[in-house]
Order: sequence, then C-alpha cells, then structure tokens
Amino acid sequence: MDATPRPARLAVGVISAGRVGSVLGAALARAGHVVGAVAAVSRDSLRRAEELLPDVPVLSPPEVAASADLVLLAVPDDELAGLVRGLVATGSLRQGQIVVHTSGAQGVGVLAPAAALGALCVALHPVMTFTGRPEDVQRMTASTVGVTAADGDEVAWHVGEALVVEMAAEPVRVPEAARPLYHAALAHGANHLITVVADCADLLRRAGVADAERMIGPLLSAALDNVLRHGDRALTGPVARGDAGTVAKHLDVLRDSEVLPAYRVLARRTADRAAAAGLLKPDLASAVRTTLEDQS
Repeated sequence: MDATPRPARLAVGVISAGRVGSVLGAALARAGHVVGAVAAVSRDSLRRAEELLPDVPVLSPPEVAASADLVLLAVPDDELAGLVRGLVATGSLRQGQIVVHTSGAQGVGVLAPAAALGALCVALHPVMTFTGRPEDVQRMTASTVGVTAADGDEVAWHVGEALVVEMAAEPVRVPEAARPLYHAALAHGANHLITVVADCADLLRRAGVADAERMIGPLLSAALDNVLRHGDRALTGPVARGDAGTVAKHLDVLRDSEVLPAYRVLARRTADRAAAAGLLKPDLASAVRTTLEDQS
C-alpha cells in the first residue's frame, strides 16, 4: 500500500479562465485538487476553460467563490480590488476559505476584506509567461512562484508554499513591501526583452534578412545564458569595448528609426554597467557617452 502523503483535496474555484487562471487551475487539478467551477466570459476564456478544465461548470464569480474551499482570483491587476469587494458584499467569501490571487504587482493587502472575514489570504505569482495552452501546465515545473502572505502569518506562508510545491514549481518568498519592486524587475526584464528582440528583428528585415528570427535565435539564446551565468562579464559589443566610432555609425543608420531613442538609452546604460564592472576604461566610457550625447 502506498503510504506517500497526499495533499488535502480542496474544492477549487477559478475566477477567471484567463491564461494564468486556466493553467493554475489545471496544475492544481493535476496535484489532486478538484476544480469545481470556473468563471469565464470571453470567447477565449471559454475556449481555455473547455481545453484545460474540461467538464468544469462555468458559473458567475459569486457562485464560483461560494462553492470553493480555495478561491483562485486570476484577473487583471486593476480589477482585483473591486472583485474582492464585490465577493465580500455578495456574501460569497467566508471564514476558513483560502483566497489566492495571481497578480504580480500586488501583495495580500488587496485581499484585506477577505482576511477580515477570516479567510486565509495568499498571493501566488508564477514567474512565467503563459499562452493558456496545455503545454503551459508542464512549464510550471520549471518555474518559480513569488509567494506573499501577511507578515507573521506563518500558516498562510506555509499554505502558499505547499500549494506551489504541489503544482511542481518552486516557491520564493516575497515580502509585502517588496512586491512592487519585485514586479517592476520582472516586467523590465521579460516585457522589455520582448520589445528589444522584436525591434531587432524588424531592423534585420529592413536590412534584407528574410528570416530574422532564425538568425538571432542562437545569438540571443547564448547572450541570455551568458548573462545568467556570468552577469556583467557577459557584456560584449562596441559599447562594452568602447568603440565610439561604431556607435556613431549605429546612431547614423538609426537616425530615422523609431528604435533610436531606445538604442541610445540602452547604450548609455550598457556603458555604465561595463564601466562599473571594470570592463570599460574610464576614457573609453567617456568617449562612448560623448558620442551618444553629441548625436542626440
């Protein structure tokens, strides 16, 4: 007989079936919990619910919350506070429930109305970008999840961490006060990386490269791997070398491009990091900065 401890089976309610909610709901179901209801309105949400949470009833948010032991709130940041207030006002939340939200920008303060009722409140933010497709459930196994609970509430901290482990991800504690900085860091890295890569591909296409993504894929994969392993020591290219002449040529060919302001800002930041790391001599760093300023 298998004596391996099993997680307590919780009735899970998912509000709503966006990319994150549908994936976390499926991950919780895979861990042995029972998703009893889901809220979904848009065509895409209904499709994701059908694909990732098959045969789960689609109900209104108050009905989903009232039927659940674990209420998963996976709505946009700006909607979260109003949703919590609305669920409290309709009597859909109660003492003893676990109420979890997935917003990266907010901690558990936004769940205060639920906490006042006696609900156990946790913020769980997967550090992963999702498409809302089945393969995303497997991606959870390689991701970390930022966990936030009220200061001093070790029960809530442990419950949040246990849920993450059950979903086969790695929990990382993020204090309430650090949540905005934590989210700004992730948004800066992930969202702006996409913008930079897309700009790079656009410029290559203008240069006549037919398959820009194929060209830059290995380069960018190596660059990402190198910086994660070596930090600023991974910096390469004309700015890190102090090659002001090449930087000037770049500025010239980008003069009529909407990419120019971003190139200039990032080049300055690269020069600062390279100089601070001792990779770029002060005189060369000064030459690069002067070139960037002269051609503003």
